[in-house]
Amino acid sequence: MANLTDLKRSHRQELSDGMDFISATALNDPTSDLEIFAKEVLSELISDNLPPTPNNFALYFDRILEGKSESLRRQIGSLLELEEDNQDEKSIELEKTLKQGFSSIKSILQVSATLYKNMSLMEKILDKRKDELKSSPTLSSAGELLNSLSGDVGKLSGILKKQVSHMKTIYDETATIIKQVENETIFDNQFGVYNKRFLITKLEQERQLIDEFKHKSSLITVELSKITANSIQSEKAQQLMIRTVARLLLKTSRRSDIVAHYGEGIFAMLLKHTDIESAKRASDRLYELVASSNFFIAEQEVQLRIAIGVTEINSSKSAEETLLETLNALESAHTESKSHYVVSNG
Repeated sequence: MANLTDLKRSHRQELSDGMDFISATALNDPTSDLEIFAKEVLSELISDNLPPTPNNFALYFDRILEGKSESLRRQIGSLLELEEDNQDEKSIELEKTLKQGFSSIKSILQVSATLYKNMSLMEKILDKRKDELKSSPTLSSAGELLNSLSGDVGKLSGILKKQVSHMKTIYDETATIIKQVENETIFDNQFGVYNKRFLITKLEQERQLIDEFKHKSSLITVELSKITANSIQSEKAQQLMIRTVARLLLKTSRRSDIVAHYGEGIFAMLLKHTDIESAKRASDRLYELVASSNFFIAEQEVQLRIAIGVTEINSSKSAEETLLETLNALESAHTESKSHYVVSNG
């Protein structure tokens, strides 16, 4: 068995071989300062005998960049801004909004507790007046007690009206905060994937990256086939099948892919650095994976089938236009008998 020194030497050699390959190809004659800098980062990783994993590369990338000239830092920084999604800042703002929501809910609970106490006080006052009325059955005494009770009820009613009004104000504020949180969320809790808002944001970001770096990326939309959906009458069963499709989408996706729920059971997968031919192959794999999955409803096996729309992302088209293209292709795929996917010709 090889010892630790031999393993390190072998690992270093593999990294060196990989570096030689890169040097002999695209990075041998770099066309941009970013490529030159990336080569330097990779060389430093190899020199320190570290595997060029994404985390290690990012760590060395930032560390080495600190020692470069201001102009280079500014140039590379402007390129990186295209990929920056400012999730930390968004998380901070969302956390602040949530804390405001919790504070409002706490205020509602406090007002509710005060209302409960006042209602309990009203019951005690009524019981007290009843006892007084029993001990003084004369008409004049009853009139005095009624006047006193009317005064007590009037005072308490005024207090309750103010508290109810205050509670309504707090409730409206809380509803507004909850709406703000909903507008900032990026996750679809129903299906366990990203939501439409996040998808459009990432699509627009990818469009800008393609415009800058000229690579290829694709988008596919996926929906349970209408034949499969119409064969099951139970809405609950249909939802279970749609959740199964979402789970299989996540299973077949890569770390760099974005899987999102567009709406009404339609899912989208952003395939970064993937040309149209690769997107077709990905669609084939996804279709086979779904088709080979067993789904049972009341001991009846249901064959899951999906329809897929495919399009290549064009930097000259907005995220909404790209989505519309692939949704149109998806609609055509539902009626396509020869293939389970349709590629947009837009």
